[in-house]
Amino acid sequence: MKAIEPPPKGRRSPTHYERLEARVTPELKELLLDAAAMRGVTLSDFLINSAHDAAVRTVDQHKLIRLNREASIQFANALLHPPRSNARLRAAARRYRQVRIRQPQGTGR
Repeated sequence: MKAIEPPPKGRRSPTHYERLEARVTPELKELLLDAAAMRGVTLSDFLINSAHDAAVRTVDQHKLIRLNREASIQFANALLHPPRSNARLRAAARRYRQVRIRQPQGTGR
């Protein structure tokens, strides 16, 4: 795991760093210090890297859609055999195309 390094001395950082504080029990602090030493990094680097990894995992897990077997089959069937469009869907598609034609190049999505 790579430690986050401060900018070289004499150079200003292009980003602003925020300060975080946490109160922990002496036992937890000792455990964290031991873990940081085992990795060969400072306590701050260990905490930052561990928190970063946990945050990325958490966000990734919440973005991932997990489907059971039955739902997976229904989803695949919907993609492979979509229902016929109804009048409301066709009208919405027409309105969308009209709006897209009116937008200048390079704006919108």
